[in-house]
Amino acid sequence: MADPTASAPGWRASVRAWLLHGQPTQGPHESPSHAQHHAQAWWRVMCLTGVDYFSTLGYQPGIAALAAISAGTLALSPVATLVLVVVTLFGALPMYRRVAQESPHGDGSISMLERLLPGWPSKLLVLVLLGFVATGFFITITLSAADAAAHVVENPLFSHALAGWNVPITLALILLLGGVFLRGFSEAIGIAVVLVVAYLGLNAVVIAASVREVLAHPAVFSDWTRALSGSFTSPLALIGAALLVFPRLALGLSGFETGVVVMPLVKGDPGDTERQPTGRIRNARKLLLAAALIMSVMLLCSSFVTTLLIPPDAFREGGKAAGRALAYLAHRQLGEVFGTVYDLSTILILWFAGASAMAGLLNIVPRYLPRYGMAPEWARATRPLVLIYTATAVLLTVAFRADVNAQAAAYATGVLVLIGSASVAVTLSAVRRRNVLQVAGFGLVSVIFGYTLLVTFIDDLSGLRLGLLFILAIVVVSVISRAARATELRTERVELDDTARRFLDEAAAGNDLRFIANELNAGDTAEYDEKEREVRAETHLPSGLPALFLEVLVADPSEFSDVLEVRGVQVGDHRIVRIESSAVPNAIAAFLLYVRDHYGQRPDVYFEWIEGSPLKAVGHFLLSGEGDIAPLTREVLRRAEPDRSRRPLVHVGG
Repeated sequence: MADPTASAPGWRASVRAWLLHGQPTQGPHESPSHAQHHAQAWWRVMCLTGVDYFSTLGYQPGIAALAAISAGTLALSPVATLVLVVVTLFGALPMYRRVAQESPHGDGSISMLERLLPGWPSKLLVLVLLGFVATGFFITITLSAADAAAHVVENPLFSHALAGWNVPITLALILLLGGVFLRGFSEAIGIAVVLVVAYLGLNAVVIAASVREVLAHPAVFSDWTRALSGSFTSPLALIGAALLVFPRLALGLSGFETGVVVMPLVKGDPGDTERQPTGRIRNARKLLLAAALIMSVMLLCSSFVTTLLIPPDAFREGGKAAGRALAYLAHRQLGEVFGTVYDLSTILILWFAGASAMAGLLNIVPRYLPRYGMAPEWARATRPLVLIYTATAVLLTVAFRADVNAQAAAYATGVLVLIGSASVAVTLSAVRRRNVLQVAGFGLVSVIFGYTLLVTFIDDLSGLRLGLLFILAIVVVSVISRAARATELRTERVELDDTARRFLDEAAAGNDLRFIANELNAGDTAEYDEKEREVRAETHLPSGLPALFLEVLVADPSEFSDVLEVRGVQVGDHRIVRIESSAVPNAIAAFLLYVRDHYGQRPDVYFEWIEGSPLKAVGHFLLSGEGDIAPLTREVLRRAEPDRSRRPLVHVGG
């Protein structure tokens, strides 16, 4: 392959070489074969996912409090959080344990839906889901950085000097994050372990001190129970209100999809294989269970103490506990020095949560889009994507003005669409396996998340609008890329059966590597007699020269690259070479180049012109892999082999 930087002079060549340097991101989202080389104990990988998952403690109690206040009373916050914990432990956890079993190589729940649907509908569904994935990951970066900035600005040591600097500080953190990835992102589990252990330990200290405060002043507990009984006349009314508030708390479910994406990093048993990684699945399930239990306990405790000890006005915009409820208690209960240490740990873990999200975004393009032909070649390099993603995060930060609460609905939308799609995937999987109990259970979970998503849309459409914008951008780029890359060879390798190889060996021995392209219909002797007679008459192929028939059967035109499986078939006196592929001209071109390279002879291929509109034929090619085969085959060959003296010969008559 020619050096893409060779034609660019001076500094332009240097910039291009720098941009295109390196492979897609390594670390938690790398390919399974590479990741397994760096496999770690499940609890260490849990810390990697926990950088994102556990960091939501920095803002989740405040969001839960605001949601409860909007529903009528702050006292509702712990009850709504309890609903979240129940859904986590009895809905999301069993569901993702099933995802871990069916998709143990880091593809996540999206790949389950991809496998359940055929052809183009599968690809379109994946593109739509990727739009919401992008929403969730981008908002993770911007929301986490915004909350980190809030902890900086609200710290008593800096509040006077940095008041109102939330947007510049958030932008600086995002640019710093982008700078880290421009330099290169390596394995981060060691850092994640330190950050998670420190952060959870400090949170435990704050919660313990707050519980002691509640026990020392039991009146606050009495005030809370009075507020609940005064606001809700019955337990059913209380549960109903909590269910209405629950969608705003969906941020507390953000870690499950990340947990299955990093599965290739989980160390399994010595006897694990790629087909049956039993130990990896078992340990990944331990990871999911431990993370869910830890987060459930921390969410319940944090919601309880912040509700009882912080006045409602402090949670509102501009209040001292806005977006930083536990940090507020850390300063008030344990002093400014401890509070500043807590702020620092929160800032670091929130910032590193953005690193996890950036790595996830960098994983999306090489994992899905190139396989569909829906990303340009330079998208395989990390640095151009980092620049695009960083610029997008900057724009989102400016649009949301680094407001944590303003981004909550968008984040919840991304998280809920992913979890909802996972619940549908496992339900359909249970239907396929005819497991009635799982169909009922996972079906109920799907209904719950469907309701939650609907309520989120009714409450705030910002997440849906943002998701639709990302979907539109992904679809437009994908269509343009697929069209631009349509005439690539698109073949991983060529595999011949014994009969096909015998046909080619005998033809090459007589220097008779000539092929008549045929569209298979009846497949009987009469069809091949008629086709040979027409081609020889129209292309002036001499009657005395033998030729093989070449046929391509289109399996799934939505696929971009595949393995050419070549079979030899004898029908009467006619020898046919049949290929299964996703696109006819690309398969013919790849096969002809394989024949040339393997036998050292330039093969000839003979076509008939088709009737009809060229534009219609191009559209037919892009959608179905067929179309005006002759000129398209020549174009694929021209792009693949610039040297005309080595290029297989294309003959067209009619």
